[in-house]
Amino acid sequence: MEHKNNCVVCGKELVYDTTGTRAECFYCKEVCLTDVLCAGGHYVCDRCHSLKGLDLIERVATAGSISDPIEAAITLMRHPEIKMHGPEHHFLVPAVLLAAYHSATGDTERLAEHIKTARQRAEHVLGGFCGFYGDCGAAVGTGIALSVLTGATPLSKNEWRLCNLMTAKSLLTIALHGGPRCCKRNSFLAIIEAKAFLKEHLGVNVPGTAAPRCTFTALNKECLSAECPFHGHP
Repeated sequence: MEHKNNCVVCGKELVYDTTGTRAECFYCKEVCLTDVLCAGGHYVCDRCHSLKGLDLIERVATAGSISDPIEAAITLMRHPEIKMHGPEHHFLVPAVLLAAYHSATGDTERLAEHIKTARQRAEHVLGGFCGFYGDCGAAVGTGIALSVLTGATPLSKNEWRLCNLMTAKSLLTIALHGGPRCCKRNSFLAIIEAKAFLKEHLGVNVPGTAAPRCTFTALNKECLSAECPFHGHP
């Protein structure tokens, strides 16, 4: 849910304590001294609280704390700056995939560079791409992730094949679930497809949630409800 008041994570009342305490930011995982937590125990650092959508995704993805890309996606989606629908999802998908990949391999040296490259590329994928261009931005996001990881260029051979195959597999899965658009559903489907692809083609097993339960139904007037694979899932 998108919370406009109180805690941006759960909407519960903020509780102030002048003695101060150390708490981990719900988004970037940085531990800070704070005098405010919500009644549910959530803490959001000032920087994450005020960042715009793409900046927030980049900050969280480069923090090196993402292992489960679906869980990370849901965490980011719950921030008010990530709207129910919008092109920010085109960056969110490759960002959480790249972060989880680097976490799984233990090689984080190029993580920040890869996230920045993914952002630059994803920003060229327009809003409404799914309907107006026949190519969902979440699927394109998986191709961006593979292109970044493999160093693909228009002149590559196997790398070119892999990043296009990745997009194709994600797009087919999204298309088979039908419309209308839902950036949450499509992002989940794309990430799940990408996890399987990374294991099969790059030999990297990215752990995490296999079938998330969507909690964004109330924000989506076009929700497929029971026809969505993530609706009411345990």
